[in-house]
Amino acid sequence: MKYPTGYIAVIGAGSWGTTLASLLAEKGYGVVLWAYEEGLAEQIEANKENPVYLPGEHLCEDLHATGTLCEAVAHARYIINAVPTQHIRTVFSGIAFSVKDDAIVVSASKGIEMGTLKTPSMVLREVLGRPVSVLSGPSFAREVIAKLPTAVTLAVEEQKTALLLQELFNTDYFRVYTHDDITGVEIGGALKNVIAIASGIGDGLGLGHDARAALITRGISEIARLGISMNAKNVTFSGLSGLGDLVLTCTGPLSRNYTVGYKLGQGIRLPEIVSQTPSVAEGVTTTQSAFELSRKQGIDMPIIEQVYLTLYKDKSPIEAVKALMNRSLKSEFDGY
Repeated sequence: MKYPTGYIAVIGAGSWGTTLASLLAEKGYGVVLWAYEEGLAEQIEANKENPVYLPGEHLCEDLHATGTLCEAVAHARYIINAVPTQHIRTVFSGIAFSVKDDAIVVSASKGIEMGTLKTPSMVLREVLGRPVSVLSGPSFAREVIAKLPTAVTLAVEEQKTALLLQELFNTDYFRVYTHDDITGVEIGGALKNVIAIASGIGDGLGLGHDARAALITRGISEIARLGISMNAKNVTFSGLSGLGDLVLTCTGPLSRNYTVGYKLGQGIRLPEIVSQTPSVAEGVTTTQSAFELSRKQGIDMPIIEQVYLTLYKDKSPIEAVKALMNRSLKSEFDGY
């Protein structure tokens, strides 16, 4: 397949990667979407539909797909990462030599790599040896593909590149704001998935709206504490990639992580939940990484800790709630 000069390669044909690829193709850019799953690229190419991750949604007619990774990136001017966090290193290590020297890389994945405790952009920067920008914020793929109004944050190191990428992604239904705090944007995007699991657990247990509001508020406090310890900006966590993404993921039934938590609250075991979920719920692995990162940074994160104990140490959800409610009393803004 011959691609136009300066085309965009989207790596990862999950619901979000597919949505971004279709959005960009509709803007008139040459776009190729790489799919890992055998036969999926052929189905997308032939039918302009992703039957695995976005069944029933018609994709842009001008969108192309391939199952050959090196082919996808060989001459790409822009490379967008939409690979699940735990697979980024493996996928991109195999194609680092194929990426053009002037290619601009944007990460749209959310999570923390297990073991290294690095964010997606950190992993990509290490593997590819170049700056990596980050696209994040409250954005369900199903709503974006339906062209419902959405606003996101694009974190970029250099202002010229920020303006270029802002124009690349922005549409009349997908509004893009720029920011320069890459670490803060990624920490917000990763840890909101863990808090969303906790929110789902609460709703699964029938704990009510008061509990959910408290969880979201205390959750953003925890996320900010960790981010600031890693030199992120406090203001970032009040923005789209912080509070905005957290509210969406903790309240929206389209959230995979909320759904995992909800089922846990109903008494379903984690292995059974994961086996029934075709898409990756990043919060499950991020919980372990976030717990380890909080220990490494010396930051108290009680909600993260209780989700970790529930997922990995077989603690009952109701006992985790009791542990949070019976912690020693303190000032709400202690340390600020």
